[in-house]
Amino acid sequence: MSAAAATPVSEPGPITCLVADDHPAVVQAVAEILASHRIDIVGQDRDGEQALETIRRLKPRVALLDLRMPRMSGIEVARQAHRYAPETGVILYTAYGDRALLTEALDAGARGFVLKEAPLAEVVRAVEIVADGRTYVDPVLAGVLSSGAATEKVLNLTQRERDVLRLLADGHSNEEIGKALFISPETVRTHVRKAMTKLDADTRTQAVATALRQSIIA
Repeated sequence: MSAAAATPVSEPGPITCLVADDHPAVVQAVAEILASHRIDIVGQDRDGEQALETIRRLKPRVALLDLRMPRMSGIEVARQAHRYAPETGVILYTAYGDRALLTEALDAGARGFVLKEAPLAEVVRAVEIVADGRTYVDPVLAGVLSSGAATEKVLNLTQRERDVLRLLADGHSNEEIGKALFISPETVRTHVRKAMTKLDADTRTQAVATALRQSIIA
């Protein structure tokens, strides 16, 4: 019996990205730098409602959103996008380092944070990382997101528990994590349960979010 022909592996498509900010100059500058790095700009919106409509209609791989926009905040857009277009990774582009706002955004489903004072090259890097299914947190904002109590909880995690949470954050299943770490899916579940207990988390998502805030698994 002849060997079957190998099935070609399809290359991932181009990164599609929406840029939304109520300052036209910001939108133009960011869109131009992203486009120069072969990122396909599918929308340039001026307020949150427009941005959400674009996300629902086009489902870009990444949406770079101003935190504070007219008609709907970037946080609310992230929350709605997580429901209607979970494949879209939302990055909040912000001039604010308020811990409460950033924590709320993370809980709403945001996958990245970039300060507006960061070099535009860092914005490109953030978009590429989030498009790859990972999470990006500006180093300055990572410090803001940290807190003494949460840091103490995270320090109690074993390295294996951190590895499992990191792979969960990347979207892997228990089976995939088990193969990557050479452990059984049941052992993966055990590590998750222990991490949730140590972090006082009711769900896996809360455990991952708490660890991400401390920048230990990003």
